Amino acid sequence: MSVGLMILILLALTACAFHLGRKRALDLSQRGKNGTTKNDLHSLPVHYGSLGALWCALPALIVMVLWIAFEGSIVDGLVIKSLPEEIRALPEERLDLVFNNIKNLAQGNIVAGEVDLVMRRAADHYRDLRGIGNTALGMTVLVLALGGIWLAWSRVRPQLRARNHIERIVKIALIACSTIAIFTTIGIVLSVLFETIRFFGHIPATDFLFGLEWSPQTAIRDDQVGSSGSFGAIPLFAGTLLISFIAMMVAAPIGLFSAIYLAEYANPLFRSVAKPVLEILAGIPTVVYGFFAALVIAPLLRDTGTIIGLDVASESALAAGLVMGLMIIPFVSSLSDDVINAVPQSLRDGSYAMGATRSETIRQVILPAALPGIVGGFLLAISRAIGETMIVVMAAGLAANITANPLQAVTTVTVQIVTLLVGDQEFDSPKTLAAFALGLALFTITLCLNVIALYIVRKYREQYE
Repeated sequence: MSVGLMILILLALTACAFHLGRKRALDLSQRGKNGTTKNDLHSLPVHYGSLGALWCALPALIVMVLWIAFEGSIVDGLVIKSLPEEIRALPEERLDLVFNNIKNLAQGNIVAGEVDLVMRRAADHYRDLRGIGNTALGMTVLVLALGGIWLAWSRVRPQLRARNHIERIVKIALIACSTIAIFTTIGIVLSVLFETIRFFGHIPATDFLFGLEWSPQTAIRDDQVGSSGSFGAIPLFAGTLLISFIAMMVAAPIGLFSAIYLAEYANPLFRSVAKPVLEILAGIPTVVYGFFAALVIAPLLRDTGTIIGLDVASESALAAGLVMGLMIIPFVSSLSDDVINAVPQSLRDGSYAMGATRSETIRQVILPAALPGIVGGFLLAISRAIGETMIVVMAAGLAANITANPLQAVTTVTVQIVTLLVGDQEFDSPKTLAAFALGLALFTITLCLNVIALYIVRKYREQYE
């Protein structure tokens, strides 16, 4: 039985449990113990049905998730233990290759090398174990679901605090989701941190943080002629900040002013058309923006520079920054518009009653009240600009230059992370590990931006009773 079929059966049984639980509650509310007295339910009938559905679905889902998570390692371990001693004594790389051939043979895929009797028996054993596991999982899920249905039918009583049980389960689920999010963040930070520490074991941290040259080409083997590499990250951070600054110079004023106009000046008909059209920009794939920057904006800037006597590179920070600014306008505009609309109307009425004009009300009342949300929109836009890769690759190039001239080619941290992790380089080489150091540095910069934004919000926020 496949996992998809199990899920469909479980959904059907869950719907059945909901219906039976709700019907049982309705029946009990209409008759008492002697068949004539009406029982008062503690909760609504839908709560009893929902509790029955949870009793049916949750245990089966937990078992299914645990089995899917650990099935591979359990089956692999049993198959490896069944192999002859001389195969199990092979080095780890050779053993992994042999076991991969066994799995390919069991699944009917192409096998590298010859197939002997031992591999065929191991493949049959692997196939049998997977079949036994799927059958056992299907039976277990079915038994647990049917047990939940029986529990929903037998335990439903007018005195059962169904709503309280549901709220407790939902609270536990919310806590579990929050915990997963926290531990996921911690795991990401630690995984990047450990690899960064390995990188700093090869390259001094001072050379990485304060070096002025970025050329991460290294020799793959000790007997191979190649460069020792230069890992100064200053050119990458300079390019990232330059392109992000250009993008925000485009997105911040256009986005904020458009939000103010749509929220305070535009009539409802124009707003109903303009805002969805503006938000369409957020749904365009970044590769389309990259094509637009490489095929339209970059040649336009180069030809314009030639006419007025400026030397504009074919791939420039200005082209990437302008297009990136257009891309992140909806982030600033939409969030700022929502925040401005969330300002209480009573503040506007009070300002008008004091004789203030509309522009004075916007400048001195509405914008200070909406400052936290506006700063949050700017921060999201900056993070989006810092993390963009495709536009920079297609419009700004890969040259690691330290320059403040937007007409020259530059590169960013995210582009170099992608470049470093592509190819046949060994994973423990300084070239590959440099990607994790760049990622940690980018994470630190983003964290500092968050701290600065929180400080600005707390200092300049105006609170109203």
